[in-house]
Amino acid sequence: MGCQGLLNFVNQLLRRKAVDCSREESKLSRCLNTFDLVALGVGSTLGAGVYVLAGAVARENAGPAIVVSFLIAAWASVLAGLCYGEFGARVPKTGSAYLYSYVTVGELWAFITGWNLILSYVIGTSSVARAWSATFDELTGKHIEHFCREYMTMRAPGVLAEYPDIFSVLIISILTGLLTCGVKESAMVNKIFTCINVLVLGFVMVSGFVKGSVKNWHLTVDDIYNTINDSLRDNQTQIGGLEHGVGGFMPFGFNGVLSGAATCFYAFVGFDCIATTGEEVKNPQKAIPIGIVASLLICFVAYFGVSAALTLMMPYYLLDTNSPLPNAFTYVGWEGANYAVAVGSLCALSTSLLGSMFPMPRVIYAMAEDGLLFKFLAKINKKTKTPAIATVTSGIVAAIMALVFDLKDLVDLMSIGTLLAYSLVAACVLVLRYQPEQPNLAYQMASTTDEVDPNESVSTSDSHIGMLPGEEKWSLKAILFPQNADPSKLSGLVVNVASCIIAFLIVSCCSLTVLEKDELIERTGWAVVIGVHVLLCLIVSFIIWKQPESKTKLSFKVPFLPFLPVLSIFVNVYLMMQLDKGTWIRFAVWMVLGFIIYFAYGMWHSAENTDSAQPERNTDTTSESCK
Repeated sequence: MGCQGLLNFVNQLLRRKAVDCSREESKLSRCLNTFDLVALGVGSTLGAGVYVLAGAVARENAGPAIVVSFLIAAWASVLAGLCYGEFGARVPKTGSAYLYSYVTVGELWAFITGWNLILSYVIGTSSVARAWSATFDELTGKHIEHFCREYMTMRAPGVLAEYPDIFSVLIISILTGLLTCGVKESAMVNKIFTCINVLVLGFVMVSGFVKGSVKNWHLTVDDIYNTINDSLRDNQTQIGGLEHGVGGFMPFGFNGVLSGAATCFYAFVGFDCIATTGEEVKNPQKAIPIGIVASLLICFVAYFGVSAALTLMMPYYLLDTNSPLPNAFTYVGWEGANYAVAVGSLCALSTSLLGSMFPMPRVIYAMAEDGLLFKFLAKINKKTKTPAIATVTSGIVAAIMALVFDLKDLVDLMSIGTLLAYSLVAACVLVLRYQPEQPNLAYQMASTTDEVDPNESVSTSDSHIGMLPGEEKWSLKAILFPQNADPSKLSGLVVNVASCIIAFLIVSCCSLTVLEKDELIERTGWAVVIGVHVLLCLIVSFIIWKQPESKTKLSFKVPFLPFLPVLSIFVNVYLMMQLDKGTWIRFAVWMVLGFIIYFAYGMWHSAENTDSAQPERNTDTTSESCK
């Protein structure tokens, strides 16, 4: 009795969402096109960081080789973007990584993903709103800050801000109202601000190539000495210890480039907001993958061009880490260009704020619609066809955080939520491509009549139905050299087990890199241990590669399976392991709160709870509707 009860409990935690493909109509308004998605992705990703990040990374990490750092970071981001693209083509529904996890790895993982996405978007919205307020106040002479410090100072210990930021609340309130009015109106405002931002960045790039000099990419140590001061020469005893590197294109070496790439990776975070528009896009199977890839490409060109322009206009070691562009234009004698930079930065902050606020209510709506969050949050405004209550609720929470909290210590929590979502989406792509009985996993949902031959689908399905469990025998030969052309129960189980092994090896390997300087690990041969982990990952990945893939045709598929998703998971987990203990403690507190909500409410009100006792009926219904 006890064992059976425990088994039922575990089955509840791992139950998967059965997507009903027969319900084509969405409660939301399908009014977005591919250009809207590209603008949303670019606006969300290409925020104020492009006006600040390049200067800080170039001066402290990479020098002119920052362009290589952005190239590596963009490549790592594309790994995650391709995984999102396949699921966007496969499951064109609202929910992004939350929904993708739900249909693949189960309800508990889906809740964890959605709960952390909400945290990421709330903190992102609040922090960007405060940045918008500070930037505007800087341009107007800091009158707002002086007034608030004099009359509204909060002298409270902890994470509270020095003074309440009322202007940021006003900004969030305006955008919340805009998002409630309709998705089309929000998309139009986003396109306007994004176009202005891109034009300003284009002006910066052209200016850099006109006023810049290639000599700034080939500076010598003597140039650094002569430019800064004589005391630097007196204090440095060896070239390798120079504060500003050894000059040249890569003054801090390749380690500096990699360090800069880790920082630059976060500059590409934001494209995943496109995946939350599945029920608001006219042709989601094609528009979502194109929107994700195109927005990442545009953002890479912008980051690459701006960083190149900056390091060409002035020596990297003279760049201002807080406001590099105005400093660079002043250096070349174009002070008037600072007005364009100011306008561009405000537009970038506006689109970044909209990009954080847009997906947040949609994830909340998807979770509430599934019963994992309170049901009233799933209510749709009949006139505007937007998740109005979820939008207003998320706006209120973000406004309160922006008003009273000092977000500096909370911003790293955004990284955990985002990287966890990236990792789970990559794992879902890895697992789902090799599973049998695809309709139950929403695999054929995106297959349209012009893309899939009906006879081919029937024959594939028949091959699964005709295969009896007794015919699948466990053996090394069956695992390494499967005879089936289509996924079977055995091959699907092999991939599931292999994926769990890879996840364990990646977490273990990345954990060891954090302990690299520990004496015990150095004595036991740290490099050898890491090498063994990598070798085992490659062997297990090879076993997955040998398994038969589903032949289902989609508008977009991730290439180089299983190696690309595995590499994406490794990059994401490695970056997560670089976060400090304080961030992980705050993450644990947030997760405890989430688990209380899930186990007290969501688990029992889940839409899948009423159907979990009848899995066969669900599978049959979904299969028929997907064919």
